[in-house]
Amino acid sequence: MPPASAPPPCGVPAFEPLRVRGGGGRGLRRAVWRQRRALAAGLALTAAALAATGLGGTGAGTGGDTAYGAGAGGTSGAGGAVPGQVRRPAARLVSAPVRIADAGAVRLLRPGDRVDVIAAGEGGSGAAVRVLAKGARVADVPRAPADGAAGDGALVVLSVPRETAASLAGAGISSRLAVALC
Repeated sequence: MPPASAPPPCGVPAFEPLRVRGGGGRGLRRAVWRQRRALAAGLALTAAALAATGLGGTGAGTGGDTAYGAGAGGTSGAGGAVPGQVRRPAARLVSAPVRIADAGAVRLLRPGDRVDVIAAGEGGSGAAVRVLAKGARVADVPRAPADGAAGDGALVVLSVPRETAASLAGAGISSRLAVALC
């Protein structure tokens, strides 16, 4: 038997090349770029709003943390807000060095810890105990000098409102101060 021959070639019609809109992945890249721009604009707007209201900072000297650092008579925090009540601006924080009677308790503290400062009066068996600062942030715990006596207590620097700093300084003269870790 003779070998079968291949069929005759057929012609392929000529046509224009296909053009895809957007050039492949460029459309997706453009959509992601627009989302990035919108996100960046939203973040910039949020930062500007926080800067204008004074809620952005948390360091000493800024009014960032209203839930902590309230003085002896202060009631602050978001839980106690009453509808229709006008909130007063956050108190500016200052650094207040405080000598704590128990040096061992101060060695347990680290910057960023929250403490309550308690004053105990020196008079009689019915000594008055009062809380001077609630939830004060520990800013620094200076190292004790080698020649310092252990009976003198230890120094700690707290970030508190200015009024609380004044009451801490006054109470440190006449009372022994202690801290309770929050």
